[in-house]
Amino acid sequence: MNKLINKARNIPVSAPAPVISVSPVSLPSPGRAVELQVRVSAPITGRDLPVILLSHGHGYSNHLSSLNGYGPLANFWAAHGFVVIQPTHLDSKTLGLDTDGPEGPLFWRSRAEDMKRIMDHLDMIEDSVPGLKGRMDQNRIAAAGHSMGGHTVSLLLGARLTDPADGTEVDLSDTRIKAGVLLAAPGRGGEDLSAFAAEHYSFLLYMSFAAMQTPALVVAGEKDVSSHLTVRGADWHADPYFLSEGPKCLLTLFGAEHGLGGVAGYDTAETTDENPDRVAAVQRLTWAYLRSSLYSEDPAWSEACKALMDTPDPLGRVECK
Repeated sequence: MNKLINKARNIPVSAPAPVISVSPVSLPSPGRAVELQVRVSAPITGRDLPVILLSHGHGYSNHLSSLNGYGPLANFWAAHGFVVIQPTHLDSKTLGLDTDGPEGPLFWRSRAEDMKRIMDHLDMIEDSVPGLKGRMDQNRIAAAGHSMGGHTVSLLLGARLTDPADGTEVDLSDTRIKAGVLLAAPGRGGEDLSAFAAEHYSFLLYMSFAAMQTPALVVAGEKDVSSHLTVRGADWHADPYFLSEGPKCLLTLFGAEHGLGGVAGYDTAETTDENPDRVAAVQRLTWAYLRSSLYSEDPAWSEACKALMDTPDPLGRVECK
């Protein structure tokens, strides 16, 4: 029994299985600055496994923002029945590319295109991972992302932005994705952006969540005040919930900052609110949400929410619409 986990222990989850993780798997990437590489993690048992595409944040670490980060989420989801696929986006420090170059700040468009490229090559991915062929359910795909990764996922779920280069509205939505999880994702732009963000991340200026119709769980930290990005408080990260149509749910984590307890990696210095219990709650609640979103008959989400609120000192609260 993990003695670091206390408050999240009662949130139900399936029994874990051993996991195989293979990286790098390289995908054909014509026109991309470098070949797209992904990590694939999956349980060694089971068939008809649903898929999660996990988009890393930008951050300032050297390796968390790549296919080598987010072990607390990728390992947990894989152990509990998902195939988890993690790309290294072009803004990753591991690649050393100019994130303010001609492709735009932080390669915002390329990030979404990476996720589409993965879905285009699922057969190839199956063939590249020993023991995985024929075990993925390619009709049940979810996407999850943290911070800048949350922005990437919001675009895939239907959010729109105005391209600062030419003023056109950009629609990168993909109906192959059936559900999403946005972890500490950016909110709306305009006057809510800081002067720094408006200058350096101009693609955030004209974000709209009105057309983001795919079911999603928005996870926001109660103390996630991102002053370098917004003039507002922590509520800014809940905008994808409040400014989109349902079906959506919002998980607000009490006391959490941008790291949400440490979802980006184990024992990482940039996690300012390290809390194993909080990470366990994120692991279990996101797993439950995606299970019920991809399998409508699965009660995992309702059971997890009840267990969260039945705890004498809950780690957060959930609301849905």
